[in-house]
Amino acid sequence: PLRFISKFITFVKHEAEKNKSQWKTMGPAKVAVPSPNDFLKKHSKEPKLAPRKKAQDDKKLPALSVPERTYHPVIRIKKNFINRNALAVIKGVPKKPRHFCVDSRQGDKYLLEPSGLVPKYIKKKDYGVTPKYVTQRNEEMKREEEEYEARVVEELKKRAMKHLSDEEKTSILQALKRNWEETNREFQCLPVLTDTTYKKMHKAKVETKLKQLEHDIEALEKHKWVYIANE
Repeated sequence: PLRFISKFITFVKHEAEKNKSQWKTMGPAKVAVPSPNDFLKKHSKEPKLAPRKKAQDDKKLPALSVPERTYHPVIRIKKNFINRNALAVIKGVPKKPRHFCVDSRQGDKYLLEPSGLVPKYIKKKDYGVTPKYVTQRNEEMKREEEEYEARVVEELKKRAMKHLSDEEKTSILQALKRNWEETNREFQCLPVLTDTTYKKMHKAKVETKLKQLEHDIEALEKHKWVYIANE
């Protein structure tokens, strides 16, 4: 196979020759030697400040022999701190003892007031008063119950049974008896021989109608009060 040759070989050679030390093979380059008169002096490299300017306006006023009216001399009074502390202790209000609660045999104690064992809640203004949300919820439940009862009463009124008066009962009985007579006449006119299916079915239908009419007439005559449901 052919040997790989990089395309950056010329650039690498140029950089190597450019950065090559000049005195590596020929010795150090000739540098100017400093003069013996230019030796390093003390504090020569420290930064030098600009010369200070004298203020002409800052002139001191002459001292006055008489003090000004606004002058208040400082009166130093010696204080007896021992007597002051003693009087403060004598006149001071004694500290109230703090209540602690001990909950173990080793004497572990903690403050009683912030522990929650002291019933502070009984001193609240709203203690024992029913909360507003409970009252509101009870009113809503009561209103819903009233609406439900009114709806039930209205539904019962719609489904209430109607009482038949004597006139209506008499007219219904007469109509049932008239219908029974017509059905009975039709039954008596039937042929004695029922040899076909149609004749058998017709006879059974008329007999059923007669039985139903007899049952209705007997029920109306037997009961004094008759009620009819509103369907």
